[in-house]
Amino acid sequence: MFLPEPVHLHGVPRRTAVVLMNLGTPDAPTAPAVRRYLQEFLSDRRVVEIPRILWQPLLHGVILRVRPRRSAMRYASIWGPGGSPLKVHSEQQELLLRGYLGDRGLAVDVALAMRYGEPSIPSVIRTLLARGVERMLLLPLYPQYSATTTASCMDAVHATLSQVRNVPEIRWVKHYHDAPGYIAALRDSVLGHWRGREPGQRLLMSFHGVPRRTLDLGDPYHCECFKTARLLGDALGMAPARVVVSFQSRLGRAQWLQPYTAPTLAALARDGIRSVDVICPGFSADCLETLEEIAQEGRDEFIKAGGTTFNYIPCLNDAPAFITALADLAQAHMAGWPVTAADVQRASAELQEGKARALALGAPR
Repeated sequence: MFLPEPVHLHGVPRRTAVVLMNLGTPDAPTAPAVRRYLQEFLSDRRVVEIPRILWQPLLHGVILRVRPRRSAMRYASIWGPGGSPLKVHSEQQELLLRGYLGDRGLAVDVALAMRYGEPSIPSVIRTLLARGVERMLLLPLYPQYSATTTASCMDAVHATLSQVRNVPEIRWVKHYHDAPGYIAALRDSVLGHWRGREPGQRLLMSFHGVPRRTLDLGDPYHCECFKTARLLGDALGMAPARVVVSFQSRLGRAQWLQPYTAPTLAALARDGIRSVDVICPGFSADCLETLEEIAQEGRDEFIKAGGTTFNYIPCLNDAPAFITALADLAQAHMAGWPVTAADVQRASAELQEGKARALALGAPR
């Protein structure tokens, strides 16, 4: 069954849109809101690959009964006046990217969609189609590709388009873990943090974890994280021994990518490292996993084990260098599409001329 679509769009200039896609966030730091969010997130087969017959009783019988209240308290500790930091920063990225592309003379829409929660991928796509968008560039805010993130977004896009009669032309950015602009933005972020202060003895790069079996099954995420870390260390001119890579946010008892972040911080302190700087290159926007798990819990872990100075380096968020990197990616992937202001004006003129000829021949409006 096809979704209802706008009628009589044949005479409307066709538009192009860049769709930024991020993970999403609960609507509020409350147990009911977190429960809705977790139910959608943890029901994604890309995220949890345990057979449904085993997973669903555990999810609904234990996790969704216990975890929402605890997680809501954690969200409350980082919630700001504008709401969830992830949503606030993502919306700012959307706004700025629209402006940056416009300054380059590119007449394109920019929209933000969340994989879980609102604004949802289906709702955003339907809105864009209603506005006459016929070309979409999908730009996930996940620099490193994983089936659990980028591929999940693509699943949601294709599931929505399977209900659309007039499917738009689609392109997507798979990853940009080694894109020069992205690495430069990370470098600038670290250097900006070091300006006026002594660098830590170690720079810890903490990436979001995924189950170890994803690597064994061919997911490139692990390799892309380490390549990002290597390139960033090189860009900073750091000796490899000063750069440490770890993985956070483990869920359940299965083995995940290692080393784990919390034990790594404790081990560094026990080994005599008194100061660390921590950055989370895989997160494009600050969120629960960075502001609470790293900046709060990670700090406590390091100090408790004997460390003295813990500095968290914020995510790229709305840093001009990062928005520039996103604009570069978008422009490169839209190559060949009529997206400049001149292209749009030309297409509009050709459309009006075609309509006039059709009317002269007696064609229906």
